[in-house]
Amino acid sequence: MPEGPEIRRAADKLEKAIRGKTLTDVWFAYPQMKTYEPALVGERVEAIETRGKAMLTHFSNGLTLYSHNQLYGVWRVVKSGSEPATSRILRVRLAAEDKTILLYSASEIELLDRDTLAAHPFLLRVGPDVLDMTLTSEVVKERLLSARFRRRQFSALLLDQAFLAGLGNYLRVEILWQAGLAPQHRAQDLTSEQLDLLAEALLALPRLSYHTRGVSKENKHHGALFRFRVFHRAGEKCERCGGIIEKTTLSSRPFYWCPGCQL
Repeated sequence: MPEGPEIRRAADKLEKAIRGKTLTDVWFAYPQMKTYEPALVGERVEAIETRGKAMLTHFSNGLTLYSHNQLYGVWRVVKSGSEPATSRILRVRLAAEDKTILLYSASEIELLDRDTLAAHPFLLRVGPDVLDMTLTSEVVKERLLSARFRRRQFSALLLDQAFLAGLGNYLRVEILWQAGLAPQHRAQDLTSEQLDLLAEALLALPRLSYHTRGVSKENKHHGALFRFRVFHRAGEKCERCGGIIEKTTLSSRPFYWCPGCQL
């Protein structure tokens, strides 16, 4: 499943294609959303917001399209009047004069007004977004030490969107390696220094992934770009201590770590 950085990069592409443009055609696959189609023609997409792995497309008339890709949903940008050949099922089409954005295969799609947006159960449940640049490591540390989260093992906590929105499995793996922590630890058991390292990694790695993952620049030091230190590297040497990276399953997801330096 795409994690917060991938969803935000997808939203950036959609915004570049259609933000501020007048909608000339709107189509929804679900019958209960059909009545909104004429109300949105002639309106504009004002912003595309992400909350963790959910995407919120805000329209100029106050409505918001909520979508969550889950495992199979995907957005595409095409030239208006065309649709790509695909076996995926089209769910949403939002067209402007020059560009059209298409949502395929997603199953969680709703149109919300201001009241239903404010009361949406998923949005009420998720914690602060790791890509919200106003979120600080001090606030993250407070959440780690809160009564709600302090006794939770990191193997499960770092997948819980109620703790921090936008984290997922590869980030869980890389954050714990960066902080030098084994997955069974809990915040209440850490030293102040360990808490600081973890809180910083919880923000730094998702943000680095958003800005640089997939970027390759010649003559640029590899440490400046996001790359996996342990994820999908079972059997290889740990670049920090030389130990052998291992793989197991935790919280029903594959987990990679170095027993030599994640203590």
